[in-house]
Amino acid sequence: KVKSNNLDVKVESELETEEKGVEQESTRESDSNILDVSSDYPREKHISIQRHLADLEKLANLKEDEKKPCPLCPEEKLKACYSHKLHRHLQNLHWKVSVEFEGYRMCICHLPCHPVKPNLAGDQTLSKMGAHYHCIICSATITRRTDMISHINRHVNKGETESRFVTVPAPKSSQVLKELATDVQVLPNYSTPQKTDSYFNPKMKLNRQLIFCALAVLAEERKPIECLDAFGATGIMGLQWAKHLRSAVKVTINDCNENSVTMIRENCHLNKMKVKLDATEEDNGEAMGDGEENTDTIEVTRMDANVIMHLRAFDFIHLDPFGTSVNYLDSAFRNVRNLGIVSLTSTDTSSLYAKAQHVALRHYGCNIVRTEYYKELGARMVIAAVTRAAARCNKGIEVLLAVALEHFVLVVVRVLRGPSTADDSAKKIRYLIHCQWCEERIFQKQGNMVEENSYQQLPCDCHGSMPGKTAVALGPLWSGSLFNTGFLRRMLIEAVQYGLDEAQPLLKTLVCEAECTTSKHFSTHSPSDENKQEECGVYIKTANTSAESYLVPGKRKSDEVIRNAAKRQKSENSAEHPAFYYNIHRHSIRGMNMPKLNKFLNYLSEAGYRVSRTHFDPMGVRTNAPLAQFKTVLMKYSTPTYTGGQAEGPSHRPGDAQPGEQARAAADGKADNADFLQDDKSAVAAALFTKDCPAPCAAD
Repeated sequence: KVKSNNLDVKVESELETEEKGVEQESTRESDSNILDVSSDYPREKHISIQRHLADLEKLANLKEDEKKPCPLCPEEKLKACYSHKLHRHLQNLHWKVSVEFEGYRMCICHLPCHPVKPNLAGDQTLSKMGAHYHCIICSATITRRTDMISHINRHVNKGETESRFVTVPAPKSSQVLKELATDVQVLPNYSTPQKTDSYFNPKMKLNRQLIFCALAVLAEERKPIECLDAFGATGIMGLQWAKHLRSAVKVTINDCNENSVTMIRENCHLNKMKVKLDATEEDNGEAMGDGEENTDTIEVTRMDANVIMHLRAFDFIHLDPFGTSVNYLDSAFRNVRNLGIVSLTSTDTSSLYAKAQHVALRHYGCNIVRTEYYKELGARMVIAAVTRAAARCNKGIEVLLAVALEHFVLVVVRVLRGPSTADDSAKKIRYLIHCQWCEERIFQKQGNMVEENSYQQLPCDCHGSMPGKTAVALGPLWSGSLFNTGFLRRMLIEAVQYGLDEAQPLLKTLVCEAECTTSKHFSTHSPSDENKQEECGVYIKTANTSAESYLVPGKRKSDEVIRNAAKRQKSENSAEHPAFYYNIHRHSIRGMNMPKLNKFLNYLSEAGYRVSRTHFDPMGVRTNAPLAQFKTVLMKYSTPTYTGGQAEGPSHRPGDAQPGEQARAAADGKADNADFLQDDKSAVAAALFTKDCPAPCAAD
């Protein structure tokens, strides 16, 4: 027993000494790591990373009488050589193709420190050694110079620029930007999505102003309203809502990124607002003004957008994810209140604008091709997805606004609760028949019966005159109206009230497009203001309406109001704007000069058709005229373009030319007025020699 006890004591003492040794070694390693982090930048860098060319030459230990090898190349690539040749080698091959970062040069390295792929025979020693760069921050090896520059930029975007051994991001410097009297603090890399915690796009200013106007219109209908910015980022949009609408809205800004939530809280304090976070209210007393009572409180949450929309009900929801928003539509319509508004911004323009058709089929379930009206096609595709998501929740929609610009598609819809409204909205989703020869288009007729010949629905006769199949079926798409004129007019009033200069011209264009009129007939007041008091089943507060006609928030509409709204929608269907538009350049006649766009709109209007310009295309014409009549009017008022000797030299107007020049112009046939050239040459010559000729002036 004594011997066994002694053995146990010896084993325990040996184990204790071993544990102490391991602890000492671990503490030494941790101390060495701490020294590495706190040491001067950089520490233990690769020999290919130098500040000056002279430092690189010191590694080679150049001597005039001795041959020295290159420190960055193996002997198989460059044998030992004299100093003058080695100097040129280091300068031309390594130094000139280096990547510069904070005073250091990451020169290209040919040493076998980068693993290379074996050849076909499996012999790696005989294969070519891969040239590469060593990262100064994370010691990674990258082969291409462009990839190395991108790799360094990613480190800079993440803030990892202090040392190659640093694992914790360095403190990030921020800057303050201002928009609509709202200050936001952002990081230097705020313009790179998915790589920053404070993404802020200045190009989306117009988008934010349109959403603000829509929320301001809703705030006039009922107060207070609960609104949600599901993807806050910097919180700029929610801050603008709370700062200008104040007590009319209760703003909730959500983001799933912890760093973004921290940035949103800082921006709230920067704009002198209270922050409500995790059911506690943080009051920034220092931010208050002298004697100013700040009642603006913003709730900041950190959770997934689908989760917060499932848990809580809102009157106004805005979705602006990076890319498509179809993943959040079911959650958005699940708890949105009756007569509330859902706005969504889609930035996946590659799929919406038919550049990635397989992605559009995967996300939206639509078959599309590139057409002349591709922007409106993308907007109708988004609305169709919104309609289906709302119908699954027994809700219908009324489209208030649909805007498709260069880098985003904005859709604003009002939610109408009830299965009947959901059915009415779902019936407006149809397929579109598009002719690929003349680009004529028409929505398929309603009904479940199979058409024997779908080409008969098209107004054109391309199928009979052209070989093969000439048309394709696109969709399913939204076939209803894209705008609500009364809502747009009220948005324009709010834009003028809050001084939103960029949104006002676009809203004026949208009002003209919704009414299908030209800008010269535009007026700030609707011709039937008395009939516009009810809009989408919502009673608008006007001076002539009584207090009993106002909508009480939180209560369902009565059956009578629903029937009146349905009748109102049926009566306004005839006044809806025509679907899609024509590009005047796409349908121009070869060898003819087109008239000016505004003049062409007047010609179509005089022919008895509704016509307007469209924001989708600066050269687009929205009209209810068929394509054949559109081309007929375009052909009628186009002037021929003359080639050969007639087209040479500048063209002169008859009234501006001198008498001598008029004679030469009449002799050479250089007159610019095509109408008179087509009539009679003798009459044209007589008119040209007459100083005050009434006929050309009347024609001009």
